[in-house]
Amino acid sequence: MSVTRLLASRAARTHRRAWAAVFAALVLTSLLLGTFGLTLASAALGHPRVERYAAADLVVAGDQNTRFTAKPWGSEPQTAEAGLTERVRVPEAALAVVRKVPGVRAAIADEVFPVGLGGGKAATGRPWDAARLAHGAVRDGRAPQRAGEVVVSGGARLGERIALRAGGAGATYSRDSGNSGNSGNSANSGNSANSAYSVVGVADGPRDTVYFTGSEARRLAGHPGSLDAIGIVAERGIGTDELHTRVRHALDAAGLESVGRRADGDRAALRVLAGDGRGGPEFLAAGPARTGLLMLLGSVASTVVLIALLVVSSTVVQALQQRAHELALLRAVGATPGQLRGAVGREVGRVAALAALVGAAGAFPAYVALRGLLDARGALPAGLELPLPPWLWPAPLVTAGVTVLVARLAALIAVARTAKLRPAEALREAAPGKGRQVTGLVLLVMGVSSAGTATLLHGEAAAAAAGAAAVTMVIACALLGPWIAEGAMRLLGAPLRRFGGPCGWLAAANCTAAARRSGAAITPIVLVTAFIGVQLSAGATLTHEGAAQAGRALRADLAVRADGGLPAGAVERIRRVSGVRAATDVVPGTVVLARRAAGSPELDRLPVLGVTPERLTQTLDPGVREGTMRGLRPGTVAVGEDRARSLDVRPGSTVTLRFGDGVQTRLRVVATYERSLALGDFLFARDELLRHMSGPGEGRRVLVRTASDGDRGVVEQALAAAVAGARVERGPAPVRVAAADQALGEVVSAAAVSAVGAFTVIAVLSTLSLIAIGRRPELRLLRLAGAGRRQLRRMLRLEAAATAVTGLAVGAGVASVPLLAFSLAMARTVPYLPAVQGALMVVVVAVTTGAGALLPLRETLRGRYPARKRG
Repeated sequence: MSVTRLLASRAARTHRRAWAAVFAALVLTSLLLGTFGLTLASAALGHPRVERYAAADLVVAGDQNTRFTAKPWGSEPQTAEAGLTERVRVPEAALAVVRKVPGVRAAIADEVFPVGLGGGKAATGRPWDAARLAHGAVRDGRAPQRAGEVVVSGGARLGERIALRAGGAGATYSRDSGNSGNSGNSANSGNSANSAYSVVGVADGPRDTVYFTGSEARRLAGHPGSLDAIGIVAERGIGTDELHTRVRHALDAAGLESVGRRADGDRAALRVLAGDGRGGPEFLAAGPARTGLLMLLGSVASTVVLIALLVVSSTVVQALQQRAHELALLRAVGATPGQLRGAVGREVGRVAALAALVGAAGAFPAYVALRGLLDARGALPAGLELPLPPWLWPAPLVTAGVTVLVARLAALIAVARTAKLRPAEALREAAPGKGRQVTGLVLLVMGVSSAGTATLLHGEAAAAAAGAAAVTMVIACALLGPWIAEGAMRLLGAPLRRFGGPCGWLAAANCTAAARRSGAAITPIVLVTAFIGVQLSAGATLTHEGAAQAGRALRADLAVRADGGLPAGAVERIRRVSGVRAATDVVPGTVVLARRAAGSPELDRLPVLGVTPERLTQTLDPGVREGTMRGLRPGTVAVGEDRARSLDVRPGSTVTLRFGDGVQTRLRVVATYERSLALGDFLFARDELLRHMSGPGEGRRVLVRTASDGDRGVVEQALAAAVAGARVERGPAPVRVAAADQALGEVVSAAAVSAVGAFTVIAVLSTLSLIAIGRRPELRLLRLAGAGRRQLRRMLRLEAAATAVTGLAVGAGVASVPLLAFSLAMARTVPYLPAVQGALMVVVVAVTTGAGALLPLRETLRGRYPARKRG
């Protein structure tokens, strides 16, 4: 043991410069592992924030999850589950059942609907009784007692009369503004839903909330026979767990379920929520977003960890390979295999332990920075809490231990061959074996096959196949590095010798003779080029083609929208305005598609649009391929061409979908269209989609195409008059659907690309630095033989250029195969990468390669005579 300890301490001091590169790679590894560990743990503990029901002991709500069960090949049935982003409602009969449960002090019905305050401000409407569930109380004034009275929690003063806009799904409501004390209300189909209300109270509680009387709130919500949720306040002395059991039994005994017809096997029992679960009915998007965040982080973290393991292993192996003769000499003079492994393990362990602790110390600040970036970009939905309790703070120490373990394993693998050889054979240098070459070729073929499979798939399956192809091909190139370097030098050798003079001859000879060394230098460049190229280009291709499709689809020159939702009949009134050629109501929403992937159940939540089909192509042209949009009405659907191909449907076929509230329906396909990247995979009749939405949605607007010979300014004024309170936008933005987690995916992907970019830059620098340190004796010998400093610098620059060009070319080739498959499957176009991003990647690789090849050799190339310092 003393011999092992002595060898380890002497070697660590002697080769401290070589271990500096390993130290940097291990610090970043520990930092990344700790950051992702904290983020994943925080997401796993995440929950919707409890605000609206903070004073309720229990909340009865609809089941906001939908399920799909299928039997994979040769396995037991499995069930997939997905969150729903539209409200699943509670039958009104549940209120009477809950009120009869012993121990219930109060059961309060809640209705939530959007309200427009004018001036672009939005608020939430609720019945005044529900304010009690959020500790709401009147600070000034009194509670509303009549239909024309409201209490506000901000944005208005006591005694003020305010104009509000509120509309239920598919209905318009108005208020007689002549007398705030008159409770009579009238539906006004000829004008907007403007109503003047008197502010009779200012309340505490959630801001931007307007409280109405119970009957007025139910009328404005527009869902007779159902409720948003029921808040329950327990009697004193009744425990929450006990009351939960009683309420659960009462609802089950009454046979009550969530409103809406679900798919077979997707029973939607009412949910009784307590604790943090009470926030779910308030922030509907928070639950699905948390699940999506976990899946996204898990996918990205696994990729980053895989790359980290590859880079760390490569760096440690390279550091030990520079001392292969030293280790072989120790074996030759009698060191036992155990002593050699123990010495190397201790040596690497010392470096890894310090590096891992430094990385772990930076994990918490990195997590805070990532959270700040997510918040700044609005990538997380409102109400999603991601806690990080103190007992989780030591988590980076666990990932630091994993980093040390990885480094020790890499060291044992690197020294395995030398340790097991007999002393007389240890000084022999082994060439890359056939097993490595065969394994690399097999992986290369597998990667190309996976890319070919991606062209036959759609959506996430195509993306997963393309990603697997990229990772597999990168690993294959790492194994085939020496042969790739040898082949590249055969191609680059001629121009190097022709244009580089004697220095070019030396550079070509060095790269060819040391193919294994050159292959180790090329591998991290291939890694950074391929991985970052795939990550950047995949998203850029979809974004670029989607924007192009959206631009080609838009035909309108004006858009009309209103706070609190457009009233019913708004489109018809707009169409009657002189100078309007066509008008289309556009409503964004979501659906859930149940499908099987290799026999396993999958549920995909997809963004879609609801439109009014009359003269649709004059305002929004989806690029119809088959059928016609004129037949689009409730009970029918138009399907994007790519999705229609994957589902094997065409006009006249039927497709089964689940709306955002979980209700399943069977729809007849009336058309297929090509611009699905911009408009989504499904187009519905507006009324069909609104029927299953909680509200009209922030993106709802009416697209207007004006007559070419009309006065656009006059038309704008007429439109504003036709729909009171509406805003008219000139030159509207193109219509483009977006997944709910698109911003989240962009931020996490950008963070992953930055992390992997930094990781691979360190890998390139460390690998080239280790190679350069190992070449010092060679360069001293060349200087003693008469080579000048300028000649050697030129030789090194040419070698670095050859390494960079080879790595970039091979990396681009590796990236192009899965990217081409992905682009053809998803966008039917060639891959796209912004020129600035491509140029930046080339510059970073060139600068990093040059720095790694030249900077470690400054002392060797300094002065008239070669430096004699030890490395």
